[in-house]
Amino acid sequence: MDRRVFLVLLLAGCADTSTNAPLSPSTAAPTPLGPAPMPPAPKPVTAGGDINFDAWLAAFKQRALAAGLSQALLDRELNGVTPDPKVVSLDGRQPEFSKPVGDYIKGVISDDRVAVGQGKRETLTFLPGVESRYGVPRDILLAVWAMESAFGKLQGSFDVVRSMASLAADGRRRTWAEGELIAALKIIDSGEATRAQLRGSWAGAMGQTQFLPSNYLTTAVDNDGDGHRDIWGSDSDSLASAANLLKKGGWKPGVGWAKEVILPAGFDYSLAEGPREIPSWWEALGVRRADGLPWTAADAASPAGLILPAGAAGPAFLALPNHFAIRTYNNSTSYALGIGLLADRFAGGGPLVASWPVETPLSLADRMAAQIALSRLGFDPGPADGVIGAGTRKALRAWQQDRRLPADGYLSSDMVARLKAQAGIG
Repeated sequence: MDRRVFLVLLLAGCADTSTNAPLSPSTAAPTPLGPAPMPPAPKPVTAGGDINFDAWLAAFKQRALAAGLSQALLDRELNGVTPDPKVVSLDGRQPEFSKPVGDYIKGVISDDRVAVGQGKRETLTFLPGVESRYGVPRDILLAVWAMESAFGKLQGSFDVVRSMASLAADGRRRTWAEGELIAALKIIDSGEATRAQLRGSWAGAMGQTQFLPSNYLTTAVDNDGDGHRDIWGSDSDSLASAANLLKKGGWKPGVGWAKEVILPAGFDYSLAEGPREIPSWWEALGVRRADGLPWTAADAASPAGLILPAGAAGPAFLALPNHFAIRTYNNSTSYALGIGLLADRFAGGGPLVASWPVETPLSLADRMAAQIALSRLGFDPGPADGVIGAGTRKALRAWQQDRRLPADGYLSSDMVARLKAQAGIG
């Protein structure tokens, strides 16, 4: 999980289950009046009725041929395909309200989900072998499985080929979408999966562990030994493939993912998302593990960075290298926290020591207004797109330091009001 920058704004583990409209050929032209001339030999139907889409498709076929795909494959899978307006709409839609991270985490770690995961960690006999082969703990893999598809139950129903074609033709992420479309067509051409099997989220993520087509080609594995890399029907292949992806993303065996910490009074919050130092460096600043336990030798030797997902008022964590490996799946702090905290609960861990603050969701208008205000005040957050990423947090920390506020980089409703007032935004 950016495998999916995009997976972190939705509740984890859910996939869109809307049904695609069937593909339909172009409507035939009416028969002219009078004596009809001998009709020409029939040609393959290629146009879907959308001029821009059809122009893109014709050009894409030439690029796909140059990439080594056959004309027969392209004609069979793409002739008559039409853009999916729902996919294009979802790709361009920012959520009207941003869910506070505390609410997000509470939604991830439900009693029912924990019970199911704990049951599976004891009954799935292939898990020890996967742990041994890839070095990724079973609890992390079960958390990914839970978050991505509700343990395989919600895999999505969008036609991946049509979705990628729709996104490519739309143009916002054309290079990426065309690459994934070519990968999907290569999967079909290889015989590893049929077009009907390639169903997933609107953004092209497929199977129980929601792999993009390119991830499937490079990273999926046949763990059950049946000769097929089946991330749709095989639990064993799905979780082993997820382990391989995390291993390739830098997972370090024997090292933790993060630990909750307590910060001392007067702590310099501007260190959040800053230096990555070994735990003893942080301890010299007064940072202590919330559970009071010592660091393992592997963790004590690993660089860790401070994250404050809900600002100074919420829980604090020292994120170890495997936190960032989790973000191979989805480059989101909230997503990685959800995976790690859920995995801890599967393993029998308890709740956090600190409580998540009660917050009001920020509207898209307020998030954009805060970015505009920061820019007007001389602190560049990047584009005013309503996405509160690293650039916005860095700019906010600088503004907070300038105003002698706790520089935690967290955009709360109070910070939005202060920024708008100082920048003169009504």
